[in-house]
Amino acid sequence: MRKKTASRVAAETPLETLEQVFAKLNPEAAPGELAAQMVREIAAPGRLKGARLWRIVDGEPVVWHESGALPAANAAHAEEILRGKSAARANGQSHAWKLGRGNMPIGVLEASPKGKLDAPTREWLDIFRQYAEVALESSERRHAVIELSTIVEATKRLNSTLDLAELLNIILQLTTRHTGAERGTVFLVDHERKEIWSLVGLGLDQQEIRLPISRGIAGWVAQHGEVVNIADAYADPRFESDVDLRLGFRTRSLLCMPILNKARQIIGVLQLLNRKTGPFTHADESILRAISDHVALALENAQLHRELLQKQRMERDLALARNIQVGLLPEHPPQLEGFDIAVSHRPSLEVGGDYYDFIRIAPDTTLMVVADVEGKGVGSAMVMANLQATLHALLAHLHSLERLVESLNDMMLTDTRGQKYMTMFVALLDQPHRTLHYVNAGHVPPAVVRANGAVDYLREGGMVVGLFPSQHYDRGHVRMEPGDIFVGCTDGITEAMDPADDEYGQQRLVDLIGRERALAAPEIVQSVLTEVDLFSRGGTHEDDRVILILKVV
Repeated sequence: MRKKTASRVAAETPLETLEQVFAKLNPEAAPGELAAQMVREIAAPGRLKGARLWRIVDGEPVVWHESGALPAANAAHAEEILRGKSAARANGQSHAWKLGRGNMPIGVLEASPKGKLDAPTREWLDIFRQYAEVALESSERRHAVIELSTIVEATKRLNSTLDLAELLNIILQLTTRHTGAERGTVFLVDHERKEIWSLVGLGLDQQEIRLPISRGIAGWVAQHGEVVNIADAYADPRFESDVDLRLGFRTRSLLCMPILNKARQIIGVLQLLNRKTGPFTHADESILRAISDHVALALENAQLHRELLQKQRMERDLALARNIQVGLLPEHPPQLEGFDIAVSHRPSLEVGGDYYDFIRIAPDTTLMVVADVEGKGVGSAMVMANLQATLHALLAHLHSLERLVESLNDMMLTDTRGQKYMTMFVALLDQPHRTLHYVNAGHVPPAVVRANGAVDYLREGGMVVGLFPSQHYDRGHVRMEPGDIFVGCTDGITEAMDPADDEYGQQRLVDLIGRERALAAPEIVQSVLTEVDLFSRGGTHEDDRVILILKVV
């Protein structure tokens, strides 16, 4: 057989394809993307069996990209190359060269030829190595400048507002522009409700999306704190297409990244969809990681600002509600001949569900009411306001105490659907006869402390109001004599607890009234409040309080 000529050998080596290889590489690409292109070209059909690029991470060599058939990655081998023990080292199956000039190497190029590494292939690889050094160094410098400018821009824009909706819009503008995504969403994590929710979404016309944290890719990222980068969203079993169907959108590529605060807690998730020029790259991930700390800080500041504004708005609303509620109650008790009356109303919050009233029915007849709507706060206060309006309306048509409470029961049940109920004591004071006609609807039994020390509890009535339909109520009555004291209250008085969780109770209240019976009604009220406050100091139970004293003089 004739010996091959040198020209024929050169024609059969990869040397003639170097210009073609370089033409296929994109030197403007990010370092990771360029490295991936390089190993693919080295290991392309007709060239070498495989190629691997190592990079330096925290001073240690790690595999960057690899392609084709290669022996198992050997970090110790790569470490030897980086230390400069030899410019190239063979381990029998692959050959490796250090990339980078001076004391700052980029990494290691490892190649596995199909057979013996002949001179033309070695020359080809040496030229490729030199190109790779220059191209990767240039790409890393350029990418560092881009990353730095991105961070500077992001910091300036993220610090430009404390409005949460505007901030989320800025985050999406920055990230979609730098990655080329068609659309993006910032999900905030609601750990208490175990949900993720979006306040705004680029291209979504600010539609709100709420999802359980256990659903979808964004939910998975919110739970696990890991980046998800997929080229075909529908091929991933974690992806849920409900939102696509609802919005008439088709998700293709997807990049989802957690947003972590300084404590490394997940406070949000950034999701980008459909990169315009193909799947999202490692460079996209790198850019997002570079600004993620700034995004997290801006988000936390904006959320704190939003919570502060909400708190201030709530405080203003509660103050207004407090003024309205106070306006619904009598400014002062009526002045009735033969009686000394005093009352105090103290909600545990800005507004509450305790209610009292005095309504003149006739010149010598007054309706007295003490009621306690279940719970406290705004919801109970709204029911209380409704009770006051309903009671005044019914009095124009009903003249029976029993029928009045029965009607209130049915109307409250209709309005609240059994979600709220109340206890209620309602009484007609017949002044000339010093007699109380009353109905006790599950309320703390008022007491009449007699001048001789005896005590009568007013229990006649029926069920609490608002739980069951068509309830029947009975009426009781009690006659009072000079020196007798009527005391009515809500359970915020009797159920006030000391630090040992002992209740103040009715007996202590009655005993106090007996000791202070010589005082005027307003002074007795103050004595009760002072003693209950002292008793419950450091206790665990705090509730709305109403105390009403009616003394026969």
